[in-house]
Amino acid sequence: QVQLVESGGGLVQAGGSLRLSCAASGRTISSYPMGWFRRTPGKEREFVAAISPRGDMTQYSHSVKSRFTIFRDNAKNTVDLQMNSLKPEDTAVYSCAASHGGLIPIQPWEYNYWGQGTQVTVSS
Repeated sequence: QVQLVESGGGLVQAGGSLRLSCAASGRTISSYPMGWFRRTPGKEREFVAAISPRGDMTQYSHSVKSRFTIFRDNAKNTVDLQMNSLKPEDTAVYSCAASHGGLIPIQPWEYNYWGQGTQVTVSS
């Protein structure tokens, strides 16, 4: 089992930056693709970014590409999401997830472990 805990969320003005962190415990995540998703009330979970086990491949949703960057540190068992140029429409609960397989899965059903999420609120 893998336990995931996110941190770093908060309130920020439009144009600002936040860095989310996901700390894993229970087992090493070095062999797992990792992803970040977000959810707003009344909407389905939305893919944000994913990174391959070795960190050499990444994938982003069109809405965040060039603004967000996903990192991983397998030695520390962490995955971060650097979010720049934030917009009000980025407001959501952000969750990290770990997948048993693939390289950079983008569908929620491809992930096996989820964190509880951290709230990000971007004011206009």
